[in-house]
Amino acid sequence: MATVYRKTYTMPLPRQAQLVEQYGRTLAKWVDCKGKRHLDQTTVGKKGQVKIIRYAPTYWAQYRDADGQMVIESTGCRDKQAAQHVLAQRVKRVEQIKAGILTAQQCRTADYAGLLLQEHVDAYLDHLRCKTVRGKRVSHAHCDNVQRQLKTLLKDCNYRRLQDMTRESMQKWMNLAEQAGKSSRTRNTYRAAIIAFCNWCVETDRLTANPLARLGSADEHADRRKTRRALTETELGQLFTAARLRPLAEFGRHTIRRMEDQKKGRRTWYKEALTFENLEPAAAQARMRLKDRTQLIDELLWLGKERSLIYKTLALTGLRKSELASITLGQVWLEETQPYLELKAKDEKSGRGAHIPLRSDLAAELRKYVSEKRCRLKSAAPLPASAPLFEIPRSLVGIFDRDLAAAGIEKQDQRGRTLDVHALRHTFGTHLSKAGVPPRVAQAAMRHSSLDLTMNIYTDPTLLDVAGAINALPAFAPASAAPAKTGA
Repeated sequence: MATVYRKTYTMPLPRQAQLVEQYGRTLAKWVDCKGKRHLDQTTVGKKGQVKIIRYAPTYWAQYRDADGQMVIESTGCRDKQAAQHVLAQRVKRVEQIKAGILTAQQCRTADYAGLLLQEHVDAYLDHLRCKTVRGKRVSHAHCDNVQRQLKTLLKDCNYRRLQDMTRESMQKWMNLAEQAGKSSRTRNTYRAAIIAFCNWCVETDRLTANPLARLGSADEHADRRKTRRALTETELGQLFTAARLRPLAEFGRHTIRRMEDQKKGRRTWYKEALTFENLEPAAAQARMRLKDRTQLIDELLWLGKERSLIYKTLALTGLRKSELASITLGQVWLEETQPYLELKAKDEKSGRGAHIPLRSDLAAELRKYVSEKRCRLKSAAPLPASAPLFEIPRSLVGIFDRDLAAAGIEKQDQRGRTLDVHALRHTFGTHLSKAGVPPRVAQAAMRHSSLDLTMNIYTDPTLLDVAGAINALPAFAPASAAPAKTGA
């Protein structure tokens, strides 16, 4: 039988309580710290002590579900009449399920509708933290980004319940975000986060359908805020040299005194900036200063050699930074007829895995590098296959910027195009096209899903010899008209 009741619990008898007899029962009469008077029933504990019986502030409902199982759940109501109304709704829903009017899925959706939206978001974030994609856990950075994006949307759109999320309100937010200066890509990132959340709500029966399924996306091609460019052959050479010399050259920079009007507090001097012209002298000066610290010189030279080889590998293979960081010695095949790097599916962005062929000169440098790496450990045991090929620092993005400055390469050109670590992948794709590689082969080398991505996004047209191609066209000279024949 369905009923509502308040749960009871016991607590020690208050010190100031007085025991009184009423209607044949022993009651405790006491006043709490707020001055409220109480008259509670008493009971005897396991050790013979007198306790008072208290009632929970909210009512609980007890009924049988459609399968005949007893269900006990809180109504959340302090008023008995309100609790009975909640119970009546639960019983009515059970009868509708039995009659086939409602499904169990619809009932679960109705139960979830009463929760605050933040509770659903917290459950979704817990799901993301446990989720694996192609055998790899979702990164903490991605979870933090999703949490930040959903928190912003819930606040800006004033979402409180699942039913508050509508396409109109989200479209209004995207329009306001555009007016506030947010780029198309940023707006699409927020859009993707909340659509993925709604899809998860559908999968878990929290929603019957995704209300944002037809939410339009912003046009990223018409509003590109960041455009990368490719490095030229000369710039690549300068970058490799700067990366190799800069760790040591940092210790050979000259000290320059500030002018009187430039002094700030105790800062009376500064180190000169490294340029491509003073790299060699600074490195030579560092050798003189550190001549008694040969081990430090050796470590700095090794660091520069490894960093230069990292850049060269990225530029000649098209690997992403995270993909190269995942390569271990067991995935390096340098003794094959065609040397290659083995990229596992769980470490590749597309999740397919690939064999990355190596050019002969790069393969030779990697052989020498791996051999020297083994010698540096001074251990008779060989390096384990699980050891990483390169020790790629987390701060490689900032290091790359400093290497660019030391190489005399502007990070941003006059057209607003920038250079970063991922620009080395653009450099790889551009020089494939410049070398006359067929587009379909370039697409396979870049491991892209579409030819448009290879040709339009990862190819820098400014480095292609378009003028030479035009000059190679035939002359297209006008043909002379044949003279008319005269009759005999």
